[in-house]
Amino acid sequence: MSISARFFYKAPVFHGRKVIEQGTIMGYAAIIHALNLKIPLPESIALVCNQSKKYQTQEWNIFPLIYLPVISEQVTEIEALYKQLVFALKYEGVNLLVFSSLIKHYKPKKLSELIHIEPTGQYSRRIWFLIEWITGQHLLDIPDLGRKSYVFLLDEKLQFAIQGEKSSRHRIINNLPGTPDYCPLIRKTSKLQQYMAADLSNQSNLNLRGIHKETLLRTSAFLLLKDSKASFTIEGESPKSKRATRWGQAIGQAGTRDLSREELMRLQQIVIENDRFLDMGFRKKGGFVGEHDRSTGEPIPEHISAKWQDVEQLTDGLIYANEILLKNSMDAVLAAALIAFGFVFIHPFEDANGRIHRYLIHHILAKKKFSQQGIIFPISASILNHIEDYKKILEAYSHPLLDFIEWRETSDHNIEVLNETIDFYRYFDATRQAEFLYDCVKDTIENIIPEEIKYLIAYDGFKSYLDDEFEMPDKMIALLIKFLGQNKGQISKTAREKEFLQLTEIEMRDIEYNYSQYFGNE
Repeated sequence: MSISARFFYKAPVFHGRKVIEQGTIMGYAAIIHALNLKIPLPESIALVCNQSKKYQTQEWNIFPLIYLPVISEQVTEIEALYKQLVFALKYEGVNLLVFSSLIKHYKPKKLSELIHIEPTGQYSRRIWFLIEWITGQHLLDIPDLGRKSYVFLLDEKLQFAIQGEKSSRHRIINNLPGTPDYCPLIRKTSKLQQYMAADLSNQSNLNLRGIHKETLLRTSAFLLLKDSKASFTIEGESPKSKRATRWGQAIGQAGTRDLSREELMRLQQIVIENDRFLDMGFRKKGGFVGEHDRSTGEPIPEHISAKWQDVEQLTDGLIYANEILLKNSMDAVLAAALIAFGFVFIHPFEDANGRIHRYLIHHILAKKKFSQQGIIFPISASILNHIEDYKKILEAYSHPLLDFIEWRETSDHNIEVLNETIDFYRYFDATRQAEFLYDCVKDTIENIIPEEIKYLIAYDGFKSYLDDEFEMPDKMIALLIKFLGQNKGQISKTAREKEFLQLTEIEMRDIEYNYSQYFGNE
């Protein structure tokens, strides 16, 4: 197959996907295919069709024929690669995983050839900067660029970025939201732009305006416990009240401490009540999420954690990226998605990763002052309400990687990763995770918090009625409201004959009527 045909591929099926238009595979997918790079394809594959069509689906980004670059049969490999990289940067944005793979695929001399094709062009400068940024080394045969206007590295029409710092060598403004050790990216989808335009943080504060301060404080306390219990439930645990309360108190402190290695280990110690059966701190062995074969004990991974040898470097990169995001005006929910999901994908600990992952969402929303009213966002409660979507979002990252991670079973039925995988955990696309997190934030603002406030107001009103009419002790009131809630507003026959035997039939009917007035028909 010629170089032209290899880099500008045409076929009815591409890597198991039916091609929906006749045309040419372009951009990052074309590069991955042509060079057989051992990385997943982009979620959306670019294709220049043979007609004047332009549209998008979840799996395809279709461009009209006019977008196809001019090529010849005599094109060299580096020239073909350059044309595809320019197309990709122009229409798909930056894919750090592809650039990191190219650096491993080609020697520095070949990479220099790539930049010398158009040495002062804006796309060459972006390619040049990314090569040196990822490697931390200069391409020695390329001098600093002379007087030239600065261009932004990330195109903010395509991807979310920070304000950035100037690189005089490349005349580039580096607006990447991270460092070479950790820098996931988020595409600027219509869904995310609509969420940001809706200004949910301000909407939340408006919704809470006028609510009595004492009610807000009590609501926050209830939400802390609710979120803590939900976070344990997501992990398949039913903790004792004391343990859930302790973790709820930790969530309530989110945003008050800076993120560090020591802080992450402190949080793990709060989550883990009994550490007799695991090693605390950063993993010193492989890790995976999944099952074991019942007969052989062989691991069946759904997610493979970062190699333990890479964990500290990745965690330090994540911590530094968190500092960068907090200092910049990156949207709070997007920043939370970049850090929190990266943490759970790395899986730095043997246990407690999921709960700390959700804590980090609280931490960044608090640090970014997403809510000005002191109300904790019970993200775990919303995630629990959408647990299947949550699993799909985690699998959207984990499952494509399983084909590219080589591993073997260890004697204790764990796994040992054999190939280099660090880039998978620092250069991923966090777009779908960011969209899911915004869905949960919206659900929390519009449903979970208002319902909790509404319940507390109804509880206080009904309790006041019971106090005035019957002078019931608080413990009995709480039990009565619990029974009424469980039995659709009715006092059960058992409760009538046991706990509330002292009440007359008329009094019980009056209580049921007032319950319906305060709480509605449940």
